[in-house]
Order: sequence, then C-alpha cells, then structure tokens
Amino acid sequence: MRLNDRNRGATAAVLLTLCGFGLGGCDALDSINPFAEKYKPEVIPDVPADKLYSEGLAKMEDKDFEGASKKFGELDKAYAYSDWSRKALLMTAYSNYEGAKYDDAINASKRYLQRHPASKDAAYAQYLMAMSHYKQIPDVTRDQDRSEKALAGLQELVQKYPTSEYAADAKAKIQITRDQLAGKEMEVGRFYLERRNFPAAINRFRDVVSKYQTTRHAEEALERLVEAYMALGITAEAQTAAAVLGHNFPDSPWYKDAFALLQNGGLEPREEKSSWLSKVYRGVIGRTADAR
Repeated sequence: MRLNDRNRGATAAVLLTLCGFGLGGCDALDSINPFAEKYKPEVIPDVPADKLYSEGLAKMEDKDFEGASKKFGELDKAYAYSDWSRKALLMTAYSNYEGAKYDDAINASKRYLQRHPASKDAAYAQYLMAMSHYKQIPDVTRDQDRSEKALAGLQELVQKYPTSEYAADAKAKIQITRDQLAGKEMEVGRFYLERRNFPAAINRFRDVVSKYQTTRHAEEALERLVEAYMALGITAEAQTAAAVLGHNFPDSPWYKDAFALLQNGGLEPREEKSSWLSKVYRGVIGRTADAR
C-alpha cells in the first residue's frame, strides 16, 4: 500500500518528533541506549583481498591462530561470494582447528560444505570437521557423543571421497573410534555384570559383538557373554559364545577362562545354529570341541 502525501507528511512529523526535531535528538537517544555500539555496522577497510589473505597466513606462521581466524573472517565478509571468500572460509576452519577451537572449526567447515559442496577442497573441509570431533573424544568413563559424531564424519568422508588423500587416515581413525565406542559398552556391561544384572550386561556385550566385532574388545565381550549366560542357565548360548571365541581367538586367555567355566558346568564349546551369535558370525564359527 502506498502512502499518500498527507500520510507521508504525518510520518515525517513523527520521526522528527522522536528525534527531537533534528539529529541532536537521535544522538540523545543513542547516548542512553546501552546497545548502541552493538548495532553499528562494521566498517571493513578497503584492503585488497590478496593482502588480507597474506596477513592471515602470516599470523598462521606466527602461531597466532585466533588472529588468523579473524583476518580470514574479514576477508570472507569483505569479498563475499568470491573465490577469495571460499578460500578464506576454509582457512578459517583450519586456523580454528590448529588453535584447538574445535567447535568453531566444525561450524566453519559446515558452512564451507553448505556453500561449496562440489569444491575441490570439500574433502578437506569434511576431514577438518570429522577431526575436530575426533580431537574431542573423551575417555570411556564419559558420554561418547563426540565419538559418535567423529565416527559419522569419518565414515561420510570415506563414502563421499574414497579416493581423496584423507581417506586412508579416516579409515584408520574409524577403527580407533569404533574401539572407543566398544570400550564404553564394555565398561557399562561390566558394571551390570558385577551387580548381577545379567540381562542388561548381555545387551551391552551383545552390542560389542554385533557392532564392533573387529575391535580388541570382542574377545572379552564373548567371554563375558559366557559368564552371563551361564549365570542365567542359558547354556546353549554360553556354549555358542565360547565356540565363537575359540574359533576366532584360540590362544586368548579369555577363551581359556570361558572353556574352564563351561568345563566346571560339565559342558564344552558347541555351536547352536539358531543362536544370534551364529547369525552374526555366520560361516565363521568353528566347532572348537570337535577340533580338540
């Protein structure tokens, strides 16, 4: 709707009244506004893009990662939507990563991937994001949300950029992260086992065997399953867990413990084909008892 001349005049009169019939009134309002500075537009000097970029690199060389991040941020704002902006955003992520400001690195990497998903440096941005989560993985006694995010980011890197120079390192760190997650499940499983909450313990050890069977925790998880199933009198599952353990880790001390536990109950390792363990390890389980 257009304002007619009369309405325009009324609006102007109101604005003049609010400002004290001149600019001095507006200045007076600013003087009592505690947030006046906050809303002033940031004025970025007319500095050539290559100079801003070089200044950012110089700060990186001096290990002033926070200063570098700010300098690349200035470049991104001053030359928005240019290739300089693209480079600056990636360097913002990198400088934050080097400065251990991992959440800032994650946010910058995400923005880069949203703006430039087909860029030649997209794989590196994905790597920085995943590694920023990876660097924050806590010990197994704490919540493993960071481990889950690191694993998801690393797996996405391998899936989307399988031929990139970062794929090999991502694969190695995927295994380490999976081992960490398995370790957390083992910690909780042992907690339940010690308190004789056998069903809850079985659920945790089952997760390790099902999801993380290539980790170093798998053999202990299988032995703990033997313990828990024997305690509940579910002997067929206990025998199957021992059979899997014996086939895959015949020299493991965990297998010796599992075998002794079964022997004390007059049993021996034997596969039950209908067991969930048989399905998880289908074609892998050996009949350890028959091989003896």
